[in-house]
Amino acid sequence: MMKRYFIIFIGFLTMNCQSGKEIHFTEQDINLVPKPEEIILETDYFEFSPETKFVANDSLRPVIELITNKFRSASGWDFSKNIQNSNKQYPSNYIKLVVDENLAKESYTFHSDKDKIIIYARDYQGFVYGIQTLRQLLPAEIESTSVVKTNWVIPSVKITDKPQYQWRGLMLDVARHFFSKEYILKTIDRMAMLKINTFHFHLLDNEGWRIEIKKYPKLTEIGAWRVNQENKHWNARTTNNPNEKGSYGGFFTQEDIKEIVAYASKYGINVVPEIEMPAHVMSAIAAYPELSCHKRPIAVPSGGVWPITDIYCAGQEKTFAFLQDVLDEVTNLFPSKYIHIGGDEATHTEWEKCPLCKVRMKTENLKNAHELQSYFIKRINKYLQSKNRQLIGWDEIIDGGLPDDAIIMVWRGNDIAKKAIKQGSQVILTSQGYIDQYQGLPDNEPLAIGGYLPISRIYNEAFDEKKLSTEEQTKILGMQANLWAEYIPDEKHSEYMLFPRLLALSEVFWTAENHRNWTDFSQRVEKFFPRLSLMDINYSKSMYQTTAKVTDTQYNKVKIALNSEAPNADIRYTLNEDDFSKAIPYTDTLYINKTTTIKACAFVQGKPTHTAYQDTITFHKAIGKSVTFAPTYHKNYQGQGNKTLTNIVRGTKDFHDKQWLGWLVDSPTIIIDLGDNQEVSKIVVGTMENQGSGIYFPTEIRFLSSQDGKKYTEIGKIIHPYKNNGFATLKDFSLQISSQNTRYIKLEIKNLAYPPKGGDAWLFIDEVQVF
Repeated sequence: MMKRYFIIFIGFLTMNCQSGKEIHFTEQDINLVPKPEEIILETDYFEFSPETKFVANDSLRPVIELITNKFRSASGWDFSKNIQNSNKQYPSNYIKLVVDENLAKESYTFHSDKDKIIIYARDYQGFVYGIQTLRQLLPAEIESTSVVKTNWVIPSVKITDKPQYQWRGLMLDVARHFFSKEYILKTIDRMAMLKINTFHFHLLDNEGWRIEIKKYPKLTEIGAWRVNQENKHWNARTTNNPNEKGSYGGFFTQEDIKEIVAYASKYGINVVPEIEMPAHVMSAIAAYPELSCHKRPIAVPSGGVWPITDIYCAGQEKTFAFLQDVLDEVTNLFPSKYIHIGGDEATHTEWEKCPLCKVRMKTENLKNAHELQSYFIKRINKYLQSKNRQLIGWDEIIDGGLPDDAIIMVWRGNDIAKKAIKQGSQVILTSQGYIDQYQGLPDNEPLAIGGYLPISRIYNEAFDEKKLSTEEQTKILGMQANLWAEYIPDEKHSEYMLFPRLLALSEVFWTAENHRNWTDFSQRVEKFFPRLSLMDINYSKSMYQTTAKVTDTQYNKVKIALNSEAPNADIRYTLNEDDFSKAIPYTDTLYINKTTTIKACAFVQGKPTHTAYQDTITFHKAIGKSVTFAPTYHKNYQGQGNKTLTNIVRGTKDFHDKQWLGWLVDSPTIIIDLGDNQEVSKIVVGTMENQGSGIYFPTEIRFLSSQDGKKYTEIGKIIHPYKNNGFATLKDFSLQISSQNTRYIKLEIKNLAYPPKGGDAWLFIDEVQVF
């Protein structure tokens, strides 16, 4: 049974170090992330000096060098001659790594006093984690790349620690936007600091092939480059001409890959390559059109593609020969037991009309294209098994039949995890680790794919493994964060999306749930910021933003709570006032009973920490009134139910915020009953568009009114032709009319249904305001 996490504090320490300054250690000085299982703080400390010895057997020398290299940069001390074999004995001033076969895999214990530091572990990874704990116990200046004068001391502690999950992963997409080898190496170092042990390397997608394959040079000569449309929104980029030479992109040579794998291995990190198939491969088809069903030349796309119809042909042997050749080179470069083959989001249009695919289905007794995809994946799985590798795929690979011994990477939620587990598979949960989503209010953040995943939600709610039974939880191999890069054009932006949310994710992956506490964690994160600054990480400060939540609505008033994720934040607000010098300290829930503009900001030490939150709560005649729908809204987007459109709460650009009603393809008729006849002069329908997610503005809204609910008269119409739009956009469709007396408002709203880009259209509505 895992011990309850605690820190035992024995007084506080006041001693003199070599500089003559007093050293004070309290429990607030220990800000380890992820939180260890147990810490005992004692009344002593260890101080490093140029004479400090490092004792370990030869196989663990690389672990020692992880910290001595840091010291070389930050202190100027060269400890290379101080690293000694484990049979050396010293009375004091040393750090020693000791193998303990009784410890569990990846676990370690750490003991420091005034004379020594001893780290016990069973395996290489356990020693790496012990050294990373030492790294975090040291002053933040250990991250400096130039010499700093400081006291290189750590408190005297006893730490017992082990991870809760075997797979603790980070996926980095280098296909949509290419990141340099140097950035990958820096990311690996940062992962190690947080005890994240798996680097999922998304090496190819429609928009770029990023790994050199010597047998197929066109994959990088053509597939790694696309026409530069970086000045346009991802979803508004035009289709490229196959004859136009690409200028944006890049790729990793095989020597680069070897260097990355070797570097990660030193940190105890496993690099898992993802070689997508059968979809997300337009970059490969652009290089070798014969791999597709249609055999036509295509270009590497510069932006979003949906639906994905250009996929590998499953009916020809040439495709499988190509993929086996690619996998031969990939498995020679990556020693990982696991190989990720994608398997997601394939639209089977070409397969369904391809003569070769039809023959394959008939020959193999396959009923449909889903079973053909299963055949495809199973065949690749068999080849990987022949090379002693284990296949991982996105959760679509369970459709049509699960490959033997495959691991499912779940991105569509716990219901899919349950389905995969029921079929006997281990799972890796990722569905709430999508850190390409906004981490603060969208209007205050750089452009992102959508959604809203602040650091507190990651820490408190994200993976919600409790929704799985105890038995089902035993099939969780681990968890992973995914950083898709459609909206991440450069490395600094990537850092911004990773940090500090990766700190929260690391603790969710490593630390048992009953040991985690948001208040405690948020304080540790804030104290971690100087370390991130010294590491030159462009981390987000979105946790200092203020947000508001309507917690209750009634006809004549609404209840609003203000919040900030930052610890000890002093929230101040104004009502219908621009001057923040007149701001009111927020102490309790606010009640608003008329149309009001709220501004709020978190203050720390008397200074505002972030851009102020601002919103207008608009009262209108339809609040709380009865609404009927025909057809009713889709089960996946039912907001707050029938009251959603008259609850005064406006939706955000996060279409998962439970304030939107959605219709897929359908065009709804909505009737609002005001309860009695009232004077009406204006009607507003709130909508959103996010074409990258398949959400489109209505093309037409017809407004009708009635006094008896039987005979309706048209009072206006708004026509809105389709336009290509890459941005997530909120829009109110407003109809101003001559004042008239009415009780019932009918809206006939036309869904685009089938957009020119393909697929089916969603229609989203959040509020209908009546004035």
